[in-house]
Amino acid sequence: MKSALSRIEERVMIETLTVAPTRLPRRVSLPGGKIVEVPEGWECLEPGDPGLTRRVKALGPSWTSIEMRGRKKFSRGVWAPAENIAEARAQVERERSTESYAKRQGSAARRREETQAEYAEDFRQAVLDFLAFAPEHSGIASRIADAVTTHATPVGSGTVARTKRIPLAERAEAAVVAWMRHQTTDYDDMSIARVRGERRRVRGELAKRSRFVLQRHREGGHPETECPLCRALAG
Repeated sequence: MKSALSRIEERVMIETLTVAPTRLPRRVSLPGGKIVEVPEGWECLEPGDPGLTRRVKALGPSWTSIEMRGRKKFSRGVWAPAENIAEARAQVERERSTESYAKRQGSAARRREETQAEYAEDFRQAVLDFLAFAPEHSGIASRIADAVTTHATPVGSGTVARTKRIPLAERAEAAVVAWMRHQTTDYDDMSIARVRGERRRVRGELAKRSRFVLQRHREGGHPETECPLCRALAG
């Protein structure tokens, strides 16, 4: 008679799970923390092709490998039987070789471009609304809005502008402050002590300076020759 542990291990091998990678290439950590070998005959499908990944998962048991770094999750691929991965690749290749698929992809690409263009326009206006510079500094505001939008809005940029967790106005404000931190201060060259909370404190102090500069431009009459913001734009 098989032991209870053996029965549990056999059941685990056929389940669809989320696991964590370890330092050893074919060992993973199960949800309960137990370290096990990846089943024999299984391969790891690298991340990057959502359609192929969905096909693999639909064909049978699989283990999705997720690495946690702080609060962030990073996909390390999907473990599944090698024959399932091969079958999924064949299915996807057949589908993607058709004319109808090419047309759908073209239409989807155009929709994404239109959506991105609309978002970039809305974001740029939100930046201008946040800046609210005096009329004599409207040109500077426009250049800042262009620079921040170009940097922050591209898909995959990983900036605060791409998050949907906060309102657009807050995204625009955070993006401006972040852009100024890198463009108008020596933040990138600072040696910040590896002490808990120190980097956040430094960023907070620099944000105060940036907000002061922005306020001067809202009030008008600011001498551009002494302005770190204007120097950054001139460079």
